[in-house]
This record gives sequence, C-alpha cells and structure tokens, in this order.
Amino acid sequence: MSTDGALAASEERFVDFDGVWLAYDQQLLARGEFAVEDITLSTQPGEFIAIVGPSGCGKSTFMKLATGLRMPSRGSVRIGGQAVTGPLKIVGMAFQAPTLLPWRTTLDNVLLPLEIVEPYRSQFRARRNEFAERARRLLRTVGLEGYEDKFPWQLSGGMQQRASICRALIHEPRMLLLDEPFGALDAFTREELWNVLRDLWTEQRFNVILVTHDLREAVYLADTVYVMSKRPGRLVARREIDLPRPRDLEITYTEHFTSVVHALREKIGAIRKS
Repeated sequence: MSTDGALAASEERFVDFDGVWLAYDQQLLARGEFAVEDITLSTQPGEFIAIVGPSGCGKSTFMKLATGLRMPSRGSVRIGGQAVTGPLKIVGMAFQAPTLLPWRTTLDNVLLPLEIVEPYRSQFRARRNEFAERARRLLRTVGLEGYEDKFPWQLSGGMQQRASICRALIHEPRMLLLDEPFGALDAFTREELWNVLRDLWTEQRFNVILVTHDLREAVYLADTVYVMSKRPGRLVARREIDLPRPRDLEITYTEHFTSVVHALREKIGAIRKS
C-alpha cells in the first residue's frame, strides 16, 4: 500500500486498537496475567458497535482503554486518528447507574460536563443561557420536556437514565461509551430507551461503543457485534448485523433477528463451557 493509501485507511478508522494487552499493575504484568490480550479492532467514523461476553471477560476494561482511563501494557490505541495518551475530552459516557447528583435539578445535572470540561468551563458563566438551551433541546429529544426543574428523586429510573444520556452528549462528543446503560430497567422501559438512543445516534452519527449482556439489545442497536472470551478477554467473534435501518421493535420478532441472537448466544455458551 502506498503512503497516501495507508494514510487514507488510517483516517477512515475512528477507533483503532492494535495488538492491545493490559495488565492492571506491574506485578501482574511480570507474571503475565492480563485482563485483556491481543485486542485488534477498528471502527469507521459513525459506527455503532456492541461488545458482549460472559461476566468478567474484560468488557469494562476495554471501555477504560477506549477512553484513555487506562493505558495499554502492550500495543496502541488511537481514537479519531490520535494516539491515546490520557483521558479523552471527545468522549461521553453513561453507565448502568445514572449517578445524577441528588442536589441538582435535571437541567443542572445535564449541564455538569460543561462546567468542568474545557473549553466549555472557562466560557460557562458567559454562555450559560446558550448552554441551558442546548440542554433543554436534548431533554426534549428524549421526552423529558417539563422535567428540567425536577430533582433525581422525582424521576423514574428510566427518566434518570434519559437524563444521564443527555449529560453524556451535552458537550457534543464524537464518541459515546455505554456500559450496561439499561441493565437495571424493566423490559418495557429498556426497549423505549433503545429507540431513544437509536434516534439520537441516527440524527448525530457519533461513534458508539455499547457494552451489554443483552444480546437482543446488541443486535437491535449495533452495526457490528464483537464477542469476548473469558478472562483474559480476547475478541473471538465479529458479527456484522445485516438488518436494515431504520429499525423498529417489530424487527425483533422476525426469524432473522432471532437467528442472529441465537448464534451469538451459542457462541457465548461455548465460551462459558470452554
């Protein structure tokens, strides 16, 4: 490949893991005990990927590597064409627990990243009204109009998670990382939020890495699903999801959808037994 071709290929990758191994401290590294090993993966700009696998396989470790919260022991991680050398500002994150601050209103919880992340932090006082309108637009998008002045204890679990996703997106990140974001919700609310996330991603086309135990969730939302092995975590399967977009919940009842979920479940079942 020519130099120009190599550069073009590099620019087409947004997330780029190249032979990544991670041991959590020097003693474990000396003993050759890794949390994840030999992770090689790349995604295109705007791609939505999901990572599934048995508990303890290293899915959350992968997230820490992708956000720059952990540096690899071996190999390299590049995000948006830049080597990751520390925590990234272009990333938004949401977790299973919404972790909203109980003394702040919904609006103020959503605004929190703009108060602490540069370049917004130094501009926050002068541009607060503009930023508040941005937050209100996001809250309207996820169905929380009218709840801006409510406190977390006045919101249902699903509402809190909607607010948490808005908080993760308020600084317009290029990548959204989701660690079991809907795992604590009932099935009906979970499916509602699948569609909220689907619509936000369709409109803005940020990159998404979703870590989940829910195979239906992974297949419904993602362009590509990766399966990780037991610890030390390795990528053992990659499945492109060839379901047409836009997707709605009716597709989850089709034979093809069910067959994809079943194939992934069989793969993880075999990993558990190995």
